[in-house]
Amino acid sequence: MFADRARIYIKSGKGGNGHISFRREKFVPAGGPDGGNGGKGGDVIFVVDKGMNTLSDFRVNSKYVAESGQEGGAKRCTGKSGKDLIIKVPEGTVIYDDAGERVIADMSAGQDRLVLLHGGRGGKGNMNYATPTMQAPQYAQPGQEARGLWVRLELKCIADVGLVGFPNAGKSTLLARVTNADPKIANYPFTTLQPNLGVVDLPQGAGGFVIADIPGLIEGASEGVGLGHEFLRHIERCRVLIHMVDVAGSDGRDPAEDIRTINSELAKYDTKLLKKPQVIACNKIDAVTVADGEEDPVAKIRREFESDTVKVFAISAVSGQGVKELLFYVKHLLDTAAPKPVRFESQVEPDMLFDDPKESYTVTVSNEDPHTFLVFGPRIDRMLGYTNLEAEKGFQFFQKYLKETGILDELKALGIQDGDTVRVGSDGDENALAFDYYE
Repeated sequence: MFADRARIYIKSGKGGNGHISFRREKFVPAGGPDGGNGGKGGDVIFVVDKGMNTLSDFRVNSKYVAESGQEGGAKRCTGKSGKDLIIKVPEGTVIYDDAGERVIADMSAGQDRLVLLHGGRGGKGNMNYATPTMQAPQYAQPGQEARGLWVRLELKCIADVGLVGFPNAGKSTLLARVTNADPKIANYPFTTLQPNLGVVDLPQGAGGFVIADIPGLIEGASEGVGLGHEFLRHIERCRVLIHMVDVAGSDGRDPAEDIRTINSELAKYDTKLLKKPQVIACNKIDAVTVADGEEDPVAKIRREFESDTVKVFAISAVSGQGVKELLFYVKHLLDTAAPKPVRFESQVEPDMLFDDPKESYTVTVSNEDPHTFLVFGPRIDRMLGYTNLEAEKGFQFFQKYLKETGILDELKALGIQDGDTVRVGSDGDENALAFDYYE
């Protein structure tokens, strides 16, 4: 089954914790700290695989987690870094932030590899904290936490030219004639159930281009009617649109009304689509019969729609009549308009989607007791994670930390007095560390 959308959860690897240990050898009673650093967590990396053409693999598995780094070891051994997680996607995949629906990256136009989430940094072992005044540190730094994120993947096919029109207008027949593509062709609605791509090679060294047959659009497509809503996104990258219309009215429809309807649906989805160079291909002219006194349908369409920017061609995708002239004109449009493929610019950097735990903490007065002060937040929990408060040196480090970060100044500004209680960490609840304040 063709799949061009998916929602997945990605998570980088956690950094390994630093290790606490001391050198113990014969005749070396106090060898000093030798706890090694933790290993780095694995990154989450998106890579373009040009052999893929759908996102169907992500329908089976929606959770992707990189390997965490290992804890440091004794004898100054650094823990093994976690293995990076490689996620392969088709070229043309756009990655969105699922919460804010902002573009994170467009995996096309040379962007074939992206480190979207970096693994956590490994924590420092206690060997890094030895000083002349603290020769036996009893604490080590924990590894940096992993980062997790829900993202939405959308595949927008990469083609220079998009074929749009009602079902059975002859788009697949034209694609089969001018390329080596082998689309399914039959005379019933929605024969085409997925975008089909083919390469047009023009004669006489005129070059070529990629053309896509977009599944048939109908009235209400932009609102989810029929299959149009599922595939309108594939038109966004196209630089030129060929609007195919059944000029013979084989299904009893009015060709001019078909053109108006499709243009209306394109505008409802995205007004920028109507600004793309457009060519109208009046197909099935070999099946046209004009009664006495009636206007030729091709002439009627030219009278209503042809302008300096829109040219009308009469063709037969079955016999090939007029097809060569159509293709050469489309190549001329590609050479003179929108020289670069459509690329979706990033609207947000991955790092902007996360709060920095090193910068967030809160100092406030308890609502229940004016003599109790609360200090909590990710930054505080991080510090407590690598501080051994039961050791004298660890508690001294804790006091120094409160002073250097400005937390003590904030407590004084709130009016703390000797003997008041300070609760640190765990959002200030009953699990928080509590101590009496004295200057």
